[in-house]
Amino acid sequence: MNVTPCTTVVFADLAGSTALFEALGNEEAAALVTRLTSDIAACVVEHRGRVVKKLGDGVLGVFQGAEDALAASVALMRRHQLWLQARSSEPQVAIHVGLASGEVVEMDGDCYGDAVNLAARLCDLAGEGEVWATEAVVAGQREAHGMGFVRLGHVEVRGKAEPQLMYQVEWREGERDGSTIHADLISELNGAAVDGAQVHLQGPDGSTLPVTSMVPVQLGRAPESDLYLSDPRVSRVHARVQWRQGAFVLTDLSSYGTWVRFDGSETPVQLRRDNCLLHGAGEIALGVPFTESTAPVVSFQVCDASARTA
Repeated sequence: MNVTPCTTVVFADLAGSTALFEALGNEEAAALVTRLTSDIAACVVEHRGRVVKKLGDGVLGVFQGAEDALAASVALMRRHQLWLQARSSEPQVAIHVGLASGEVVEMDGDCYGDAVNLAARLCDLAGEGEVWATEAVVAGQREAHGMGFVRLGHVEVRGKAEPQLMYQVEWREGERDGSTIHADLISELNGAAVDGAQVHLQGPDGSTLPVTSMVPVQLGRAPESDLYLSDPRVSRVHARVQWRQGAFVLTDLSSYGTWVRFDGSETPVQLRRDNCLLHGAGEIALGVPFTESTAPVVSFQVCDASARTA
């Protein structure tokens, strides 16, 4: 047994592989998944990491330093984006990644420890094409090579007693916006709102929250939430709203789901650890669907900053 005190763990997983098998059939899909996981493993090795194991459609790797782990994750996502663009007319499969740093126990060719478990949980929470990292991973890291960090706030993680401070690693070159901040300047916001866009949120109690493109906001039952809802059906960290690639995105982080109903549409969009673009106006039900008469509902309206009232 070998204990390494400062290791950064990377867990990368393919999203949508089940649908891939349905679309391509077992043999072709298995070959494609094998190729993609091999590409992930190769990227880990290229950046001075070690592949611990492959888990079907996932890869677990370890790095001596967070810098190499971040570089590998960014390179992986950029390469995969090019691969997706080259086969735009074929069934797509996305990648999501989780990173965590801490003590790792190596035994019988496998790795164990809190950092391993946390990286796997973050990978589950990250949306398609997203890289999530703990505070320990991004602490002291400087933005470089088009990479930045978005502070997501405190997120509930299964197996952890308290919500954990998380960051999203922005890997898309040329698509960064005002929500990206330096990891060592957590409390500071730089830049102006992109195109002056805003979302106005209003809670069940009438409380309002304007959301700009500068920083993500969180909705939940935790007292530190940007929009606090006391209903027990709402998770402590239930959802977040953030500006991403020219639009406001609502991401569900909850235990029981989120429902979105746009004005003019009778069919709500159900989210379970998924996201959707917010446009126009509508309502968001947290924890239970709109069919529940007592559902906690947040209304939203997307507008130009120039259109808001003083």
